Amino acid sequence: MDIMANRLDRGFYKYQSEFENKALDVLRSGWYVLGKEVESFEKEFAAYTGSKYCVGLASGLDALWLAFRILGIGKGDEVIVQANTYIASVMGITINGATPVFVEPDAFFNIDTDAIEQKITDKTKAILVVHLYGQAAKMDAVTDICKRHKLRLVEDCAQSHGACFGGKMTGTFGDIGCFSFYPSKNLGGFGDGGAIVTDDEAIAADMKMYRNYGSEKRYYNKVVGANSRLDELQAGLLRVRLLHMEELTEERRTLAAKYTESIHNDKLILPTVREGADSVWHQYVIRCEERDKLISYLKDKGIGSIIHYPIPPHLSEAYAYLGYKAGSFVITENYANTVLSIPMYNGMTAEEQQYVIEALNAFS
Repeated sequence: MDIMANRLDRGFYKYQSEFENKALDVLRSGWYVLGKEVESFEKEFAAYTGSKYCVGLASGLDALWLAFRILGIGKGDEVIVQANTYIASVMGITINGATPVFVEPDAFFNIDTDAIEQKITDKTKAILVVHLYGQAAKMDAVTDICKRHKLRLVEDCAQSHGACFGGKMTGTFGDIGCFSFYPSKNLGGFGDGGAIVTDDEAIAADMKMYRNYGSEKRYYNKVVGANSRLDELQAGLLRVRLLHMEELTEERRTLAAKYTESIHNDKLILPTVREGADSVWHQYVIRCEERDKLISYLKDKGIGSIIHYPIPPHLSEAYAYLGYKAGSFVITENYANTVLSIPMYNGMTAEEQQYVIEALNAFS
C-alpha cells in the first residue's frame, strides 16, 4: 500500500461537481479580477471567522508583510515571534525592515507565552502569534501582554482555519489575522491565495488600497502598493470549500483522535492539545529521537512523511545576518531535529490510517 503524506485529489473529487460548476460559472462570467466572487468570499469568510472585514489577497505571505506595512512597523522596530515557525512568518516582518525577536515554543509547538515579556524592549512594537500545525495558541495570555505593553497583535493563521481558543476563532484576537489558502491548507484553493481579517474598518480599507497598486481609484495611486489580489476563480472555488468546512474539520479531528488512541510506541511522542484551545489538525506531528530511521522505515512500507520544519528560521542562510548560531534556541532546534508529520488528509480511508498505525506501532 502506498500512502502519501498529504494528497489533494480526494478533496477535489468529494465535491467535484460543485467545483466544476463554480469554475465554469466564473469562466463564463467574463470577469476575472476583483468581482462578485471575491466580494462574496470576503463577506462569507469574515462571517465564518467572526470578523467584521475580510480582504482577499494573492498569498499568505502577502497577508503578513502587508499587515505589518499597514500597521507602520518597519526599520528600527522589533516584532516578537516564535522561533520554530515556518520562515514565511519571519519574512512578513523582515520585508518591512523590522527585526524578528525569537521566543522558544511550548509543549504544544506554539509560542511560550511565559517567555514573551523578557524579550520586550522599547523597540518592541508587535507580537506575531503563529497557530502552528492547526492548534490555537494561548491567546488569553498573549492579549493580556499586548494590552499591558501597548503592542500590536498580528496572528498567522495559515494553518489554523477554524481553530478556536476559549470559543473565539484564531485571527480575531488582534489587529489583523493573516490566512493562506495554499492548496494544502485546511481551507485550500487550487493555486495561491490569501486574506486578512480585521475588525478595524480603516485597516480593511488600507489593505484594499495596498493590494491594488496602492490605488483607491484606478490610476490614482496614494502609496507604493502591491499587486496582491485574490482572483475570481480562486475566490469562487474557496466559497465552495468554505461551505463544507465544518464537515472537513470534523473529519480531520476524527482522524487525529484515532491516531492518538491507537498509536502505542514508546519511541514516539504524540501531540497534545492545550486546555481551552482546540486544533483543526492541519498536521499530525509526532516526535522521534530516531527520526531518520523512522522516515526510512516508513518509506520502505510505502508511507510518506514530511518534516515541518527541518531548519528553523534563525539557522537559515536567509537570516544568517541576524547572527544566531546552533544552540541559540535549544527547544526549537530539538523540535527541528525530531518532529515528523505523518499522513493526514481529508479523504484518508480507515484502511489507510490503520496501515499507518500498525506500521508506527511496529517501529523498533
